[in-house]
Amino acid sequence: MAQRAVAIAPRWPGAAAAALVLVLTIGTLAAVGWRAEWQRGLSPADWAAIRFTVTQALVSAGLSVLLAIPVARALARRRFRGRSLLITLMGAPFLLPVVVAVIGLLAVFGRAGVVNSALAWLGLPAISIFGFHGVVLAHVFFNLPLAIRLILQGWLAIPAEKFRLAASLNAPVGRLLEWPMLRRVVPGVFLVIFLICLTSFAVALTLGGGPRATTVELAIYQALRFDFDLGRAALLACVQFGLCVVAAAIVWRLSLVDTMGTGLDRVVQRWDLRWPVLDYLMIGLVALFLFTPLCMVVWRGLPGLALLPADIWAAAGRSVIVAACSALLCLCMALALALRGGRVMEVVGVLPLAASGLVVGTGAFLLVYPFINPARLALPITVLVNATLALPFALRAIGQAVDEVARDYSRLGASLGLSRWGWVRIVVLPRIRRPLGFGAGLAAALSMGDLGVITLFAGEAQQTLPLAMYRLMGAYRMEAAAGAALLLLALSFVAFWICDRGGRGNADL
Repeated sequence: MAQRAVAIAPRWPGAAAAALVLVLTIGTLAAVGWRAEWQRGLSPADWAAIRFTVTQALVSAGLSVLLAIPVARALARRRFRGRSLLITLMGAPFLLPVVVAVIGLLAVFGRAGVVNSALAWLGLPAISIFGFHGVVLAHVFFNLPLAIRLILQGWLAIPAEKFRLAASLNAPVGRLLEWPMLRRVVPGVFLVIFLICLTSFAVALTLGGGPRATTVELAIYQALRFDFDLGRAALLACVQFGLCVVAAAIVWRLSLVDTMGTGLDRVVQRWDLRWPVLDYLMIGLVALFLFTPLCMVVWRGLPGLALLPADIWAAAGRSVIVAACSALLCLCMALALALRGGRVMEVVGVLPLAASGLVVGTGAFLLVYPFINPARLALPITVLVNATLALPFALRAIGQAVDEVARDYSRLGASLGLSRWGWVRIVVLPRIRRPLGFGAGLAAALSMGDLGVITLFAGEAQQTLPLAMYRLMGAYRMEAAAGAALLLLALSFVAFWICDRGGRGNADL
């Protein structure tokens, strides 16, 4: 967010939004640090959880990046019908609720899944999806599309003139152009995915567990929900926050400067297009890996819809309300911070990236527990935490649009004597409808599928759809869980579509 030439927008909403973000991040962290039993130290089980957390994040990030490089290279080199649609659909796992993806992966790699059925037909031993390799498999499923798209952007950023020059000199494109780009892009992509995998709670909850497959966040959940050991939960939350801060600092430290330069925006022509079969094979295998679980969710979910218990529909209603409230609050905070502008607001807006949902939830639990039954505040706290965690993504979409409006129209607005609220209502809002709709859709979809902080607070009467679905899986009612997964999938994508479509409608008027 750039500094504004004319301060024409109201300022107190930005201050209020920043205060709320600071309370939910720094405030909850302070509560965790105050309650942690530092003199107690970490037990062998805690150290095992730390080792498992770091190891699975390293392996998940490494595999995601290694698999993404050849696929991104193939997509950068080839042009075929449906390429744009394929790249767009690769964004679907980002919106996909984790528990839904787990149902799809179980349908493919589970005990009665497609892969094990094929192995049994061939007379080979079955594989298990639970434990370390299951957690890594799920993380690769979620993060491989992100890695592909980020690395593909690096490939597409190489100016066409450099490829033309390399071809005229018969120079090796890989050594002169592609390798320097990968050295610049890949470390950042690896560390971003590593950071995501560090804070992945729902995957470890559903596919991990047990002494040998417990992450730090899962240990926090077990300490709160099963042992009710607040001191240990707070200590582990501090450890989790420390891991995230170290990873974020390394990401910032290793960010390299773009040395590719700029071009004339010509369409890239490649003269090194050998081995087309290998490129199309890589694209086909990745598409098969990513979209087969989604198809299995639909295939197995349709019969399961008839088996849904009555309380699932109430849980779905709560999820819709939580998602709507989270999206509205997230939009208000993002818009207020974007209108306020400045470096401080920018830092506040990205602060939730360093805060794990479980750490924030643990701090909130410690703050409210002495005064009220936490279950009574399950839904309001879930709304607050979900809105805060989605804020960096919404702010990134809205902030740039607000800056462009301020740059182009702020002096005109000041010369017309528009009031601060009139400026926002007449000038800003009509021109940022598209990013507003996209940000709202993103926040609603992420909140709809959240299975994080709600697990710390909710009882039977407060459960949302993801939590109800997880409990069905825990009761081995997999047919009903598949139906709930299909319902959750539909609600998430419909919520995103309604908001995104609403932002696009008449946006050019």
